[in-house]
Amino acid sequence: MRLILARHGETAGNRERLALGRLDVPLNDTGCLQARALAASLQRAPLAAVYSSPLRRALETAEAIAAPHSLEVCIEEGLAEMDIGEMDGHSIEEMQKLHGDFLRRWFTSEAATLRMPGGECLEDVRQRCCESLARILERHPEDTVCAVSHNFTIHVLLCHALGLPLSEFRRLRHDLAAVSVLDYRGEHVALVRLNDTCHLDEAGLSERPLY
Repeated sequence: MRLILARHGETAGNRERLALGRLDVPLNDTGCLQARALAASLQRAPLAAVYSSPLRRALETAEAIAAPHSLEVCIEEGLAEMDIGEMDGHSIEEMQKLHGDFLRRWFTSEAATLRMPGGECLEDVRQRCCESLARILERHPEDTVCAVSHNFTIHVLLCHALGLPLSEFRRLRHDLAAVSVLDYRGEHVALVRLNDTCHLDEAGLSERPLY
């Protein structure tokens, strides 16, 4: 199976540099343009299915990708963004004020098992993401599929594919509306593309990355 991992387009929360977890926010105008550019770049891909997180920002991006292929988007709950609990919707300044001790630990090797205040840890995310991935692989062993998801979930899937410890996720980057591609052949996984934003460059939508 060839898995095209796509991150959703920009939202107002990304523009304001807020932490976004399960807050269900839509794409903003730029995000809609990014989704269209992403869809255009995948128009000739032989997609057998498009999967999405249930969150609106991912679903809107997935619907743009699926439309040229006359596909219905399949919701995979396990592709939802990490539940960041009390951090959701806060700026970095607010998080430092409310959870300074947690943030200091978050930027250490504890990150894989450190639970967000009132939320998940990365190990939780890996378990549900890998369960979703297993279901998709079972349905599409020889197909090309696209899965639209989020920052933490994509980083977790990439770490899993590359055999990287989850605490090393910061060694990777996946920008808004970017694409990474993984080829699964039995037990072997190959990274074909990482954080590709050429379609945004061509559409004049590239700028300093937002998170």
